[in-house]
Amino acid sequence: MKPGEKITFPFGKKQMEGTVKKIAGKTVYIVADFPKHKGKIVKRPVFSFEKGKKKSTKAKPKKAE
Repeated sequence: MKPGEKITFPFGKKQMEGTVKKIAGKTVYIVADFPKHKGKIVKRPVFSFEKGKKKSTKAKPKKAE
């Protein structure tokens, strides 16, 4: 994901399309055109756009009896 790239993001119950403005740390700033607010900037976490990467889950150790 790079600035200037078009992406879709969830907003409410539907998907919106916007352009990445900047990426700062773990946050993505997206410029989107809403019906009553053109050029609105929306913040979303980076991990919500990473597909295919699974969160690491550690197996719980079994207790010895």
